[in-house]
Amino acid sequence: MRLYGDLRSGNCYKVWLLARWLELPLEWVEVDIQAGDTRTPAFLAKNPNGKIPVLEIGQGDTLAESNAILFYLAQGSSLWPTDPRQQAEVLKWMFFEQYSHEPYIAVARFIVHYLGRPESQEARLDGLKAGGEKALAVM
Repeated sequence: MRLYGDLRSGNCYKVWLLARWLELPLEWVEVDIQAGDTRTPAFLAKNPNGKIPVLEIGQGDTLAESNAILFYLAQGSSLWPTDPRQQAEVLKWMFFEQYSHEPYIAVARFIVHYLGRPESQEARLDGLKAGGEKALAVM
């Protein structure tokens, strides 16, 4: 398997970390989103949405969206429960992360770590703070 991504991205890092934890054979392929790597025809053939991470399972068989990849990789491991209620609990936190954490904390990380925290984004960062604090309080 190949994982296309950027380890500065939390969504990419969590997939890479799970694969390492489970000792899965995985080739890492660095993708520079700022250089336009996700907009090339070759990458868009892997994920028409033009986002990372993307897991290439086999020739022409790719899976996008970090939580879908986590679900796929965790199958059969001790990290994915067999009980449906416990599975729902795991999914609850995965959905929470994408809808309550990612829009605030991950976006703020992008502004700081990818964009270099430009002055033009300070008001946006201030606007993200309350949502990020709320997500962290729940966690």
